[in-house]
Amino acid sequence: MRILIAEDDAISRMILKRAVERLGHECLTAADGAEAWETYLGNPDVDVVISDWMMPELDGPALCEKVRNYTGRRDGYPFFIFLTALGDKDHLLEGMQAGADDYLSKPLDREQLGVRLLAAERVTSLHRQLNSQNKELERLNFEIFKQARRDPLTKLGNRLRLREDMETLRARVERYGHSYCAVLCDVDYFKLYNDTYGHLKGDEVLQEVASVVVQSFRTGDTSYRYGGEEFLIILPEQSLETATVAAERLRRMVEDQKIPHQPTPYGIVTVSCGLAQLSAGENKSVEELLKEADAALYEAKENGRNRVAIHDLRPKTNGEHPELGMPDPETPGIA
Repeated sequence: MRILIAEDDAISRMILKRAVERLGHECLTAADGAEAWETYLGNPDVDVVISDWMMPELDGPALCEKVRNYTGRRDGYPFFIFLTALGDKDHLLEGMQAGADDYLSKPLDREQLGVRLLAAERVTSLHRQLNSQNKELERLNFEIFKQARRDPLTKLGNRLRLREDMETLRARVERYGHSYCAVLCDVDYFKLYNDTYGHLKGDEVLQEVASVVVQSFRTGDTSYRYGGEEFLIILPEQSLETATVAAERLRRMVEDQKIPHQPTPYGIVTVSCGLAQLSAGENKSVEELLKEADAALYEAKENGRNRVAIHDLRPKTNGEHPELGMPDPETPGIA
């Protein structure tokens, strides 16, 4: 163990230091309570403090209280022993109330010192073990917390994570006037893919598309598995123009994977994306935003799939379609 000795008498300090070292422990020394406190702060691995009761600057009980009230990061429990010639019950009670664990009477009895340090070693070892178990429990609880908010197949956020994050975003919009965009993405003809290639292959496609989703957006953007083959991406602080560029990049990257899907018009796996925006100061709920993104996604599918459509409340004129400002196609795709 590493033991800190706080003793203002130089001879007593030297005798105690030698006795501790003969018992096989490492020893640090301080000539008063203030020096002992500074030494304690600088050595987070101190296991035991042996302190005289009466010392200049900072006496033993005050030092003990500071040690017990210290909230800094430490791995174990510091066992505190008073070394004192004061043996009356009032002082013993005062020491215990200050946080002491045990006592040694002056003059020093080496056998009694050995007994006290043996007890201290057992206590500190137990506390280290409990501390290690608590850290592992905290880690496991955090993993459970993350897993409860993660889709097991795609490793993206699930509906629970989405609900929590959207509450946070709603508060940011209301308090700071932030804005953000939502991209709702759907794998085209996915039921047909499952029917043709099997559900295991379908799961692999969802995993690959999810990987592309993570790669194609910024670190600050958040991705979720919204439904069976639907993915939702929330893009904070982006305009419709920049969000459209990001959604188009995602669509193109999925297309570039060239995953075979022969029964479809494109012959490969593609995605359609619907895009909506919540602007600063706009009186719109999260649910309304997602409905707009869903409406835009439906529009993209109605107009041939493998494309990005933007939700636009403006009326269409001269056959113009909100989907990227392009005219309606003469031959609609498969619904």
